[in-house]
Amino acid sequence: MNHVMSMLKTHPRDTGSLDPAVLAECIAACFACAQSCTLCADACLAEDSVADLRDCIRLNLDCADICLATGQVLSRLGTDLSVLDELLEACRAACAACAVECEKHAGHHQHCKVCAEQCRRCEKACADLLAALGRR
Repeated sequence: MNHVMSMLKTHPRDTGSLDPAVLAECIAACFACAQSCTLCADACLAEDSVADLRDCIRLNLDCADICLATGQVLSRLGTDLSVLDELLEACRAACAACAVECEKHAGHHQHCKVCAEQCRRCEKACADLLAALGRR
């Protein structure tokens, strides 16, 4: 996350009253979750029980796309707050759903356990940023 903080500190646009550490954590969590979900989906496809993991794969891919988009938008300071609010809420919801599904498989598939942990981290980071924005 250090590079995210460095970029935020050197950005000519100020984060305003928002704590840059909260924003940086959310950006980093979104990108880490997107990567974990993509890797988890790929690992699920390599499992012998791939048919049993169909919902997990779909949620992994949806979550990865939503987290990636959220991280990218958060990286552009000055986004309309109503748009940001909806995007963060969508990301939080996608992460929660993906975590629940991955947790179902975590006992048999370590990649699902790791993915669920990253989803929970991102879910919390989105909730924290929403709270810091005074939105939820």
